Amino acid sequence: MTRPLPSPDHATRARPSPAPVSPTARLVGLDLARALAVFGMFAAHVGPDPAVGGPGGALLFLTHGRASALFALLAGVALVIVAGRPQARTGPARRQAVARIVIRAVILLLLGFGLTLSGTPVAVILAYYAVYFLLALPLLRLPADTLALIAALWALTGPQLSFVVRTAFGLGDEPPTGLVESPVELLLTGVYPAATWMPFVIAGMAVGRLDLGSAAVRRRLAGLGLALAANGYGLSWLLLRATSGPDTPAETGTVPIANPAGLLIASPHSGTTFEILGGTGVALLVVAGCLALLDALPAVRRLLAPVIAVGTMSLTVYVGHVIGIGLLGIDELPGSPPAVLALFVTVSVLFAGVWSPLFGRGPLEHLLHVSTRLARPRA
Repeated sequence: MTRPLPSPDHATRARPSPAPVSPTARLVGLDLARALAVFGMFAAHVGPDPAVGGPGGALLFLTHGRASALFALLAGVALVIVAGRPQARTGPARRQAVARIVIRAVILLLLGFGLTLSGTPVAVILAYYAVYFLLALPLLRLPADTLALIAALWALTGPQLSFVVRTAFGLGDEPPTGLVESPVELLLTGVYPAATWMPFVIAGMAVGRLDLGSAAVRRRLAGLGLALAANGYGLSWLLLRATSGPDTPAETGTVPIANPAGLLIASPHSGTTFEILGGTGVALLVVAGCLALLDALPAVRRLLAPVIAVGTMSLTVYVGHVIGIGLLGIDELPGSPPAVLALFVTVSVLFAGVWSPLFGRGPLEHLLHVSTRLARPRA
């Protein structure tokens, strides 16, 4: 893995400053953000229903949709790390990186289909991830500003184009017919369709191209995140009040084709421009905050080591929690008692905290690593 360049800030300060955190340590902030995304998905799946109201209900509602958006954005960052950062690899190294991503996509597709076939009540995101990875391949060599522009244009046009296409072909209002997601579901009509979720991934790729060790970069990310969240959720609120539009349609992944006014909402899994802007803003705030926290307070890294370990093996923990939901017979998502959510978080932290010092990569992360050796050039 190519390490990020150190920040030039430390070389130009005239006054003494604390010793800089190593470039590797700065990336640990991404693992912390990924762990928070995993816990957010736990809350959305096995936490109490946000309809319980009060501060607890509001906190639980924040995890819905936004945790998976953060997960998708961090997947984009991971793609760039594989492809090379801050500059993309070229020549044979680039071809090897592309092959590694394709192998990862195939494994994720098989894992996703396998979990779906198990009859889990969870809308498994892994098969969608495989599609995101493949669609991102032509973008691997692009710089941060170009990636950001593409993400913005896709966010502004993707939901509307998806609505037009689904309306023209009568897609989106009927339940899935197969045991696993069809190409149409993965691209257009599923819970995480590429047509409306790729902006999260591409935005993450733009983030991955930046010098994340720079405090100035982190401040700009936080400012951008705040602006996107305010505009996405704020404009939706204003437009809904001005037009007497719908409140919150079903969390289906897309706006129902019989309800074009639904394109104005920003609710979780609505697949609208406003949800994409707001979700991306929240994700950027979390990433910038995690990076800044571990940079400013190195001792926190040791304190949160078991939590950070969850982020290093997020695939293993995600698959494990889906299997756990099936084993416990949980069929109402969300709606479990708080103790169930606490159980899932505690078990994942204990498992990762013990496994990581002993073995490093998580079990499924090791599978990905071993499988991608096939992409190495033969001597």
